Formats: sequence, structure tokens, C-alpha cells
Amino acid sequence: MLKFAIVGLGVMGKNHYRAIKNVAGVKIVSLCDPFIKENFAHKIYSDLDEMLISENLDAAIIATPTSLHKEAALKCMEKGLNLLIEKPVCSNVNDAKILLMEAIERNIKVAVGYIERFNPAIVALKKELENEEIYSIQVTRNAPFPQRIADVGILTDLAVHDIDLIRFISGKEIKSADIKSSRKIHDKFEDNAVLSFELDGDIMALITTSWLSYRRKRTVEVTCKGVVYEADLLNQSLVKFSEFNMNSYKTQNIFVKRTDSLTSEIEDFLCLLNSEQSTGADVNDSLKTLKIIESMGQI
Repeated sequence: MLKFAIVGLGVMGKNHYRAIKNVAGVKIVSLCDPFIKENFAHKIYSDLDEMLISENLDAAIIATPTSLHKEAALKCMEKGLNLLIEKPVCSNVNDAKILLMEAIERNIKVAVGYIERFNPAIVALKKELENEEIYSIQVTRNAPFPQRIADVGILTDLAVHDIDLIRFISGKEIKSADIKSSRKIHDKFEDNAVLSFELDGDIMALITTSWLSYRRKRTVEVTCKGVVYEADLLNQSLVKFSEFNMNSYKTQNIFVKRTDSLTSEIEDFLCLLNSEQSTGADVNDSLKTLKIIESMGQI
């Protein structure tokens, strides 16, 4: 039984606390958050150093604000803990590189929480695409402005999901990128953006993301040779369009096995810890998304 701690009990920390209870082979030992006032069934530390000294742990989930990931991760690594860190791994490239080198030097296993890889619609889409020739990918992600996000903008909070997704879906690396963004309602950071990419194999990708919308929307459309797939990540559905004629086409609803994405992500982290096959993101994956955003002057 692996002994886990959760560091940070905001929205995502609480989600991890809920999901991890469904994962076999894991035992929550302790929690850490200096500001939490709610009661939990496990011991809560207000100081991370105290928890790391007091508890015998195998791994930790870091769900603090992004700007605090580096400090928390380095302290956990010093104690030899393997880590699942919420995305992005850090708020900038330099900090991500520091964590990567520390993980390599200490032989620490680190997964980064790009949860959309485990969305059932993406899992089904990925399988459908195994024998398809991809032409283009278009991702739309809109949501009302989340007041809780104060330390990063929409590129670092949301677009990193979709930059990772286009690499994950296509299995190709990004050759070039162009990012346009603006700030309309956020006090400090960009709140809407359009990102265009060219990937290896002449695959084109477009991401539009916005906090200006009053309606949530998360869709992925993949155009292939002779077929088009539309995945709805909120409804967890996948539709295949094919046999195109001038005025008609065939529509097929692809079976999507409904699962809890976060539970699947934690289970995949256990596969990593047990040296089994993992489809999750690592520090290098997160570093690549940060490099793209930073290279365009967006961090």
C-alpha cells in the first residue's frame, strides 16, 4: 500500500482527495494546506516541512497554486517522494528545468496532471485515430472567468491543456506556433487567446480559448483523410463523420466508456510508480508547452 499526501486543498486538491479514495493500492496519510478551515478525515498540516519530517510517505500530489509548485516539489523531492503535480509543472520554463534536473538527479518519478488525456472522449478518440491520417486539429475551450485563478492567465491555466492535447492526439511534435491574446476582464493576465500551430507531418492545429464566455464549451475536432471526428469533452461523447458526398454524409456515434478522468489519472500515476506503461504527461511534456508560450512572449 503506497502512502500518499496531498499538498494544497483548493478546488483541485479536494478533487484529488475525492478521487484517490477510488484507487486501489493507495492510502492517504496526511494533507497539507496553511489556509484550510474545513474538517477532513485525515490529519492536516499547515506547514509542509513539518509534514515531511513527521510522516513516512511514498508520494505526494501537489495541487497548490502554480506559482508555488516549484518550492513544494523541491521540498518533497528532498525527502525522496515521487510526485503527481497539477499542470503546468511550474509557472515558467526555468523553474520547470530546475524540477526536471532535480528529478533526474534524485531518480524521482514525476507525472504532471494533464487530466484531459484521461477524458473518456479523448481516450476513445485516441483509439479511433490509430490508423487514420490526420490533416488538422481544432480545439475550442470556453468558460466563465474563474475568480480563483489569480496567479496565471488563460494560456498557462487552460491553453497548456490543449497544447498538450494536440501533441498527445497526433503523436507529433510542434514545429511552429503563433499566439494572439488580450486582456479584457482579468486584472493582470490574458483572458482570451487564439493559438495556431504546425506539427510534424504537415498537420495544422488551431486552439481558441476564452474566459469571456458565459457558457462552457470544450470540443476537439480532428479532420483526417476521409473522416472527421468531433469530441465533446464536457458530454464525453464522440461522433464520426464519413462517406462525404455533395449533400450528405454518414454519422456514427462512437462508444465512449464513461470513467472519472481524475481517478484514471491517479491510476496511471500508479502505473508509472510500478514501472508499468503510462499514458500520462511528464515534466518534459509540460516543459514543451511552457517553452511554446514563453517563446511567444506570453509569460
